[in-house]
Amino acid sequence: MVAKDLHRSFNEFKAVNGVSFEIKKGEIFGLLGPNGAGKTTTIRMLSTVLEADSGEITIGGYSVKKDAETVRSLIGVCPQDLALYEDLSAMDNMVFFGRMAGMNGKDARVQASDHLTLMGLQDRAKGKVAKFSGGMKRRVNLAIALMGNPRLVFLDEPTTGLDPKSRREVWEVIAGLKKKGKTIFLTTHYMEEAEYLADHIAIIHKGKIIAEGSLEELINKHGSGSTLHIRNCKTRGAIKILKEKGFDAKSEGNSDIAVKIDFKERTMEVLSNLRHECVEYDSIDIRRSNLEEVFLHLTGSKLSEGNT
Repeated sequence: MVAKDLHRSFNEFKAVNGVSFEIKKGEIFGLLGPNGAGKTTTIRMLSTVLEADSGEITIGGYSVKKDAETVRSLIGVCPQDLALYEDLSAMDNMVFFGRMAGMNGKDARVQASDHLTLMGLQDRAKGKVAKFSGGMKRRVNLAIALMGNPRLVFLDEPTTGLDPKSRREVWEVIAGLKKKGKTIFLTTHYMEEAEYLADHIAIIHKGKIIAEGSLEELINKHGSGSTLHIRNCKTRGAIKILKEKGFDAKSEGNSDIAVKIDFKERTMEVLSNLRHECVEYDSIDIRRSNLEEVFLHLTGSKLSEGNT
């Protein structure tokens, strides 16, 4: 999928302002942004729900504007709000939505059975959705998005409101979809979810993509690097030794030392110098920058402070 220079306004408000990116086949693409950043508008344009003011979107080589019906046959959408009929069984929900998508009854039932099995819900296929847990409902919602075997699946906040255990279960399902060759567009307000699942991450802020890349690329470019913590250093002058070797070292109080490092190779360099100078210590641990730190640096807010 390719999005080029997308723009969308609502009256005087510019919701999306020149957004461009590409999603490779078989990857999980994560879109992160604070409240009002343009995520919802972007996903609605990509999934043919909302027409862009200008710009171009192609999915599977087809134009979203010129070939919308064909594009809809290639995509599946799992909305943030549960789209389920709770008085119906999981199977009946899936068959209903399959028929709405143009499938015949037999094919819809075969696919529904396959997807419920994939979600680990084969034993609850005939159970009413009203009696399902939040995590089970989320999995049914995700299974519905797979009806018709779409190439590209849009997941808009797929684990909102779930407890950590249920969230992890959904993560494993999403990771399994990738292994089966699905391309996935993911929005989330859980940093650990993006870190765990996304191959490529884009951060959108005030309608613009302000950073994108792999997790490692974003951390290396926009994070503060990593910190090496030397616990209970027993050698006097260790900080001076490290500074003379060109390291950013400082005391953490008592006998602990913190050393800022930019990349992995510098860790081995620090350790080599400590050994060479016969510096004694109890232990060493590393704290590296994470996605939340990058996000806070770029947008000035935590993702959990607001999200649409």
